[in-house]
Amino acid sequence: MGVLYLAGMVVGIGGNILIQSILTAPDGLSSIAASSMLLAVGAVCWLATVAGDAAHGILMFPVLKHHSERSAVGYLTARVVDATFIAVMALLILIQIPLGAAYLNAGTADTSSLQVLSTVFNQANLYAYEFAMITVGVAGLILCTVFLRTGLIPRPLAL
Repeated sequence: MGVLYLAGMVVGIGGNILIQSILTAPDGLSSIAASSMLLAVGAVCWLATVAGDAAHGILMFPVLKHHSERSAVGYLTARVVDATFIAVMALLILIQIPLGAAYLNAGTADTSSLQVLSTVFNQANLYAYEFAMITVGVAGLILCTVFLRTGLIPRPLAL
């Protein structure tokens, strides 16, 4: 379980580094168009994290159910909601790729609407991330509460 959790963190952080290096570049849409494959790889890394988050909730379900069915269902639900928000993040990132291509193809035409759309998608991506992290926090509280109450791991570690 721990290896799955840590692997998801490593893959997610790697994907985030790729994504942020492109989305926060000075000329955003041009950078997206030039680095669309790297952006897609970063989004796929986030999707791999989605699978890991959902798998973690599923694999912990029987362990937690033995001690508290309500906690098991709560933890699974929080991990699925977390995975859903991260999947939405990945889709919002992937939507940026056609915007970047349209920006380059527009040439000297007015591209302000494309830039506004890109900004809106970046902001929506940020909101999805914040909701995902809230649900990760809720899942962590549920898990640590069960660990503390049952003694499945040493008490100081559960705290």
